Amino acid sequence: MIEIDSIKQYLLSLQDRICNTLVQLDPGLELKEDEWQRDGDGGGGRSRVMRRGKIFEQGGINFSHVYGDSLPASATAHRPELAGRSFQALGNSLVIHPMNPYVPTTHMNIRFFVAEKEGADPVWWFGGGFDLTPYYGFKEDARSWHQKAQAACAGFGGDDTYDKYKKWCDEYFYLKHRQEPRGIGGLFYDDLNEWGFENCFAFMQSVGDHFLKAYIPIVIKRTDMAYTDREREFQLYRRGRYVEFNLIYDRGTLFGLQSGGRTESILMSLPPLVRWEYNWQPGPGTAEAELYDVFLKPQNWLET
Repeated sequence: MIEIDSIKQYLLSLQDRICNTLVQLDPGLELKEDEWQRDGDGGGGRSRVMRRGKIFEQGGINFSHVYGDSLPASATAHRPELAGRSFQALGNSLVIHPMNPYVPTTHMNIRFFVAEKEGADPVWWFGGGFDLTPYYGFKEDARSWHQKAQAACAGFGGDDTYDKYKKWCDEYFYLKHRQEPRGIGGLFYDDLNEWGFENCFAFMQSVGDHFLKAYIPIVIKRTDMAYTDREREFQLYRRGRYVEFNLIYDRGTLFGLQSGGRTESILMSLPPLVRWEYNWQPGPGTAEAELYDVFLKPQNWLET
């Protein structure tokens, strides 16, 4: 039995927990909350944006629950059997852009989707995951991040669940036009329904609950590291890759815009400052080159 209310309550609770944790860690954060209603078919959400902290330059976590009588083109292009069905979509989407270039940017998304039609069984699935985008890499951070990702998968599916969703993450967060990954990955899954509703919902909660366990220790370890304008400029340059991926490839961004979602909430994942530079290349043997040569190479981080 599909329990929409249970999913909604979990997502709102997780949004509260994440916001409270970030504000406790960075008390100077300015927190702005918007509750919004979707024009057209129906639904809405609760957006929270945090800005101008000492640790977090900008972060946002958005809860949304939207529904309608028909699906946008981004959904039916890959699933033509969904045409003509009403739908509901619930989810949390989070992106955090830290101030210190030694603290990685991170993204987390968990979501549920159901499409219904009279006289037919509902079509539903869960999706989401979390990933890490460092500017300067540390192998111990990559290892601990993936250890938490592996722990989130423990007890769900078979022994290969982490390996499968880790590989999917590496492949999904890939900028084809740059021929490079966005970061060091984590977990990505979609169209998940084969374990039954209860187990799939429990996995969603495991992923959501492991996010802070994975990210906050890295933030605490790196946020007081000294940096110069050079590191800051490289951070802003690499943020451009984040923008490119979200606007060109990200399914959630495309679905939100095509389904008439709230533009401000959909694009809150973009960084407050970013720079592009023509044909920039890192100097050989530099820490910036190490990001490309080591950390932007998909690998088994558990064994580093």
